[in-house]
Amino acid sequence: MPCFSFTQSKNSCFRSNFIRAGLRSTVTDLKDGGTTMHCWVPKSPNPSKPNLLLLHGLGVNAMWQFADLIRHVTPHYNVYVPDLLFFGDSSTTRPDRSETFQAECVMRVMEAHSVRTFSLVGLSYGGFVGYRLAAQYKEAVERVVICCAAVCMEEKDLQEGVLRVSDLDEAASILVPQTPNKLRELVKYTFFRPPPVGFMPSCLLRDFIEALGGECSARSNQGCRARDKRRKVQGVQQGHQVVPNQFQALTNQSIC
Repeated sequence: MPCFSFTQSKNSCFRSNFIRAGLRSTVTDLKDGGTTMHCWVPKSPNPSKPNLLLLHGLGVNAMWQFADLIRHVTPHYNVYVPDLLFFGDSSTTRPDRSETFQAECVMRVMEAHSVRTFSLVGLSYGGFVGYRLAAQYKEAVERVVICCAAVCMEEKDLQEGVLRVSDLDEAASILVPQTPNKLRELVKYTFFRPPPVGFMPSCLLRDFIEALGGECSARSNQGCRARDKRRKVQGVQQGHQVVPNQFQALTNQSIC
């Protein structure tokens, strides 16, 4: 590990943003023999405010994706921002890599903080987890926003879509990059106006990859494959826009 880490410096800045927004860092032991989840929660929850759960996508941790948003939503909501399993400070020794397991763990964290009902925003991979939360806990999830998550993706979409790859292994190598070149490729797909990462030194990109953690990246990679394998049995019918019944009532609602 280098003596100076750009990624860890950004982590410190993002952490300050969350603290200034009135959140505190917590770790919950789910007492299942090896699962702990980190979550940012309100320092002083306001009973008059609705609850909002933010679910991040692939990346170092939740702070990287919500640091710019957090100050805009905390004045209006009691905001909860977990690190999903295998990201940030959340981990498990259990073998399950599905978004169903992620959803169950997130729900247990919310219950540990006495949150019974909430709206949620799921970004990318977090959208899949949010989808499962709404399907499994319809009495708890009030409103849903899913961003950039292809919950009805088919196998052919991997070859014909924006992210044109031959199979899930190739997709996982981009979505969970292990080399600077793969990270550059990922940035091209994920930004409307990509930053000039082609000119960024590989050492800085490698620093970001190392911040993901080798074990974390490997397990996230497995999660990408597990998500596809379980798609048919988790309520998303391949080739059709089939959604859980409670989504029918949420179609025209928003969290605002």
